[in-house]
Amino acid sequence: MLTALALLAIPGPAVLYVVSRSIDQGRSAGLSSVAGIATGTVVHVTLAAVGLSSLVLASRVAFDAVRYVGAAYLLVLGVRRLLSRRIADTLERTAPRTRRELYTQGLVVNLTNPKTIVFIFAFIPQFVDVGAGHVWLQIVALGVTFAALGFLSDSCYAFVAGTIADRLRGTPVIARVERWFGGTVLIGLGVASALVAPHRSS
Repeated sequence: MLTALALLAIPGPAVLYVVSRSIDQGRSAGLSSVAGIATGTVVHVTLAAVGLSSLVLASRVAFDAVRYVGAAYLLVLGVRRLLSRRIADTLERTAPRTRRELYTQGLVVNLTNPKTIVFIFAFIPQFVDVGAGHVWLQIVALGVTFAALGFLSDSCYAFVAGTIADRLRGTPVIARVERWFGGTVLIGLGVASALVAPHRSS
């Protein structure tokens, strides 16, 4: 838990995504995105427990497929955000998106994030005691603990960013900032995701 908290204290792509959604659409949107990201982490942990993550990492084609799908998804979200040029359109976009859609978006973003796959596969096994048996159960327990701590950590970012944005929302300047910040962060995350590659010996 101490190691997980130390790692979570360093803002990463998930935090930037949550902050951009919170600034763009408020606390509720940010928290819905956090829930989706946490669910994605639990899915990765489950895959790691049954050994599927090792198969993805062992196959360059499978890993690259996940990487590029995730990158393309983030790029599409970012471009769509930047293309809503009119202030009225920008302000209008804060209302129609449902919590379910935001949750699903966060889930897809994390499921297709290659860094999450690599991290779960490299980090969790370091704390598994093979001699104690029930390795799969240890992986699940450690992974779910990490996901829960991540949920709490990301929720704090969503709450703070969303609260500040809610107080300032409605002015033309803030609307432009929301559009450009949200769109730029999403595109940046997409580009970064496309460029990530694990170190391979062969």
